[in-house]
Amino acid sequence: MSTSRVLSWSVTASGGYETAWVEDGDGVLRARGRAVGTTPEPYWVSYELDTADGFVTRRLRVTVEGAARTRSLDLRHDGRGGWTADGERLPGFGDALDCDLGLSPLTNAMPVLRHGLHRQPGERRLLMAWVSVPALTVRPSWQTYTYLGPGRRGTRVRFASGTFRSDLEFDADGYVVDYPGLATRLA
Repeated sequence: MSTSRVLSWSVTASGGYETAWVEDGDGVLRARGRAVGTTPEPYWVSYELDTADGFVTRRLRVTVEGAARTRSLDLRHDGRGGWTADGERLPGFGDALDCDLGLSPLTNAMPVLRHGLHRQPGERRLLMAWVSVPALTVRPSWQTYTYLGPGRRGTRVRFASGTFRSDLEFDADGYVVDYPGLATRLA
């Protein structure tokens, strides 16, 4: 059974906002979203995200519009370890199951949902296909998600990548409510 929801965040890291229209159910997530940022310069982001079973990324299409130009990215995962960006093969992503769209709290949901980290103890170290915004470059990013327990607004999960650490809060459905330093869900 599929559930539809609209999620909106104030994204302090970009000086903007994001809204995602999400459908999920039976281990699959589909979303389309729009964001506006003002840092480092004003830009608009539009994206469509499709996952396969187990919330594994199938495809992320992103467009960034700025004053000087428009950039687009078509990131695809074949489900067997192969990733392409605009049809060009990406080496070094073989273990990655997920994309991580920079400055977007939505894509933090996929690994948390897959491993139930918003409901039960555990820790997972995962390779992500990280997409920078607004440049839309793709690079490998090792990330660790660790269940910490109940929080003020949901379940706390520590996110770590390199030397960066932040204790995120997820709602009962596995979506970010609060990502300190990045975004806060709007009511």
